Amino acid sequence: MDEKAPAGRLPERDRPWLMRTYAGHSSAAASNALFHRNLAKGQTGLSVAFDLPTQTGYDPDHELAAGEVGRVGVPVANLGDMRALFDGIPLADTNTSMTINAPAMWLLALYGTVAAEQGAELARCAGTTQNDIIKEYLSRGTYIFPPAASLRLTADLVAYALLRMPRWNPVNICSYHLQEAGATPVQEVGFALATAVAVLDAVRDCGQVPPGRMGDVVARVSFFVNAGVRFVEETAKMRAFGALWDEITRERYGVTDPGQRRFRYGVQVNSLGLTEAQPENNVQRIVLEMLGVTLSRDARARAVQLPAWNEALGLPRPFDQQWSLRMQQVLAYESDLLEYPDLFAGSHVMTALVDGIVAGARAELEKVLGMGGVVAAVESGYLKSALVASLAERRRRLESGADTVVGVNRFTGTEPSPLTMAGAGSIEQVDPAAEAAAVAAVRDWRAGRDGAAVDAALERLRADAATTANLMPATLECVRAGVTTGEWAGALRRVFGEYRAPTGLAGGAGAGGDATLAAVRERVAVTGRELGGGRLRLLVGKPGLDGHSNGAEQIAVRARDAGFEVIYQGIRLTAGQIVAAAVEEDVDLVGLSVLSGSHLAVVPAVLDGLRAAGRGDLPVVVGGIIPAGDADALRAAGVARVFTPRDFALTGIVDELVTVVRHANGL
Repeated sequence: MDEKAPAGRLPERDRPWLMRTYAGHSSAAASNALFHRNLAKGQTGLSVAFDLPTQTGYDPDHELAAGEVGRVGVPVANLGDMRALFDGIPLADTNTSMTINAPAMWLLALYGTVAAEQGAELARCAGTTQNDIIKEYLSRGTYIFPPAASLRLTADLVAYALLRMPRWNPVNICSYHLQEAGATPVQEVGFALATAVAVLDAVRDCGQVPPGRMGDVVARVSFFVNAGVRFVEETAKMRAFGALWDEITRERYGVTDPGQRRFRYGVQVNSLGLTEAQPENNVQRIVLEMLGVTLSRDARARAVQLPAWNEALGLPRPFDQQWSLRMQQVLAYESDLLEYPDLFAGSHVMTALVDGIVAGARAELEKVLGMGGVVAAVESGYLKSALVASLAERRRRLESGADTVVGVNRFTGTEPSPLTMAGAGSIEQVDPAAEAAAVAAVRDWRAGRDGAAVDAALERLRADAATTANLMPATLECVRAGVTTGEWAGALRRVFGEYRAPTGLAGGAGAGGDATLAAVRERVAVTGRELGGGRLRLLVGKPGLDGHSNGAEQIAVRARDAGFEVIYQGIRLTAGQIVAAAVEEDVDLVGLSVLSGSHLAVVPAVLDGLRAAGRGDLPVVVGGIIPAGDADALRAAGVARVFTPRDFALTGIVDELVTVVRHANGL
């Protein structure tokens, strides 16, 4: 830009934010090829999606991994996989974000080892490990260990990175999934900052970081947020986030350098808000959501990754990801957005919005801290219940029409979309052979290593975990010895134990003024009497490793309000556990929720188990992101009904559940 820029413009155009695409599937080699293609198209950073077995600490040949390998991300079971994932990509010159939480230490150890093998100085490597375990207990479900042990791993990783990888963000406080789980802007800010306080307190109190370096710790804390379609409110939310972060880091941790207190965040705009109905509308939704985190220069995202228009249908293809990257590039390079100072400075409207969110979020933060902090608020069920209640209210507004979603509850008439005429061809298909190849590869890896070195490394890891020692050195020894992801996590499971988070259903709100619920409640009562006088019993099951439980929980709440007795044991169940619960609880109906794309593997396993247990007569329904062809296959296998995101009216779904029970019993 000309140095004599017109009044009101910046003397020099701002540099764009980092542009990423959340990517990875099938195998390390396939994902590596995708990374190279995306970088060649102008993407300026990598954002790695790991599959659910990797995220939850299982190898591809574990029982729970069946059907999940390579589905929602790339499987990384050992050092060889990490080498293949970044083959030909200079890690010292590439900013890499890794969406990994419970095994963040393990994945960073793999990453750092590969970088060192490339000849990179670790001190030059820049990027982020998400490593926010708190939101996993509340929304995403890929936790492994109890909260205290998980925070210990986070603190160890922060301390290690501070010394060895000073350009790395070792923790990325993630409010993205809180919004998906129902959080209002006030709750999203308040709960995320409560998590940040827990992490910083753990680092401060672990004894590994000198008090004088807390400013350096704060400077490497980043956030990962969600931006919805209400982009004016989202702009205010981000300005409120920055104001409160500055206040907390200055007053609670004594950080005096304003540069260290700067609120640094990346964003993915709201995937859950994308619709299966009229999916072409998702394009404008994504663009509007991007504006909420780019319009305000004083609160602009450091990195942006956008979903693709068809993510409500399945896994995006390379072309779909390119389309989303081009949206960012058009905004950054064709528009004049980066030529101006902050557009909202002095705005009375924006100031009032920000002040309101700040006040509400501060109150939420103080409430959580008053309970003893975010861990106590997780363990008591307060945070989960608050999110379930907020999501129930959001669903009520959608169903009543108080909130409009174009193409879903209003303006539903539509022309056939040429974008989806290809059917299953409009999304990326994961080759089923990828899982078998991953299973064979991890077994070959185990067979080709030094067993004594593996045993010694795992014994050191277990021993160190029983003390207060930093676990990164033992983890690096495991990497070099050839330990697998499942073995590393398994060793820590033996020391720390596992954890099952509260479901939040006890505090779930009802359907409020839903006038149709009374009629459904009467059908439930009548059907119960006709079947022998008891209440109808519904088992809600989450098979496999899919931890996104929002939909299952909302169905459970609405079915309970309609008079069902609901049995819901939480996430990550084997087919055998679901079958056992169905038999022991003598339920009338099984409802399975699968959003990871593994439905063709995990649902038939449940059906087969019920038949083997003598309950093949028990009706089973399934909900999830399920293409039409797959829905036909599930029905052919014996599923009574298939529900997809297009079925948004919860009371109508519950009414259909009653119909299923009646038909199954000849009523």
